[in-house]
Amino acid sequence: MIGYEAPRDPADAERIQASLRDRLDLTDRLAVMPASVVGLDVSYEVGSPRVAAAAVVIDVATLEVRESAIAHGEAAFPYVPGLLAFREVPILLDALGMLATRPEVLICDGYGIAHPRRFGLACHLGVLTGLPSFGVAKTAFTAGFLEPGQQRGDWSPLVEGEEVLGRALRTQTGIKPVFVSVGHRVGLDQATELTLALSGRFRIPEATRKADFFSREALRNTRT
Repeated sequence: MIGYEAPRDPADAERIQASLRDRLDLTDRLAVMPASVVGLDVSYEVGSPRVAAAAVVIDVATLEVRESAIAHGEAAFPYVPGLLAFREVPILLDALGMLATRPEVLICDGYGIAHPRRFGLACHLGVLTGLPSFGVAKTAFTAGFLEPGQQRGDWSPLVEGEEVLGRALRTQTGIKPVFVSVGHRVGLDQATELTLALSGRFRIPEATRKADFFSREALRNTRT
């Protein structure tokens, strides 16, 4: 595991991204489908620096919650497009550290290599922890795509120039797609397969859907 380095300013954050990007492993390292995954998300209190991060262990076969952890804190870095990881990684690492379960795969509400500098939140967390990781976002960020077919499982590539950065994936028939991109030590086929396996009833994979819910609830329950 690599220690988190806090940037002094946005230019320093880009420097850190560039140095960590050299450590990315974009090969398929999952020998088998994992038995569980950890969904990650951060919620922000409006008008306040307060944040809550959730790490939720989901059983891939049943989609049931095995374990969850909540970390509270404050966002220490400003919101800058393309540098979201520096707001979220520290508190997400805190939440991961509270789990008794050793994570097999991390799933982020955000991006992996589908990022202007090819180093989104899922890449950052994957490199720092050494764990397989990928991102599933609700909206496209940096790449273009053609609308995939309307059936569950249909997908089209996220592309920028000649570079494939991920997939627009239909997780439910007739519902708008999500955007899958690899982060670290996971192949795109594997990330797509896991996203579908975790999206039994809803558009959003159960791991990040539950992490979003738990982090929002944690903020509401501690509001003064």
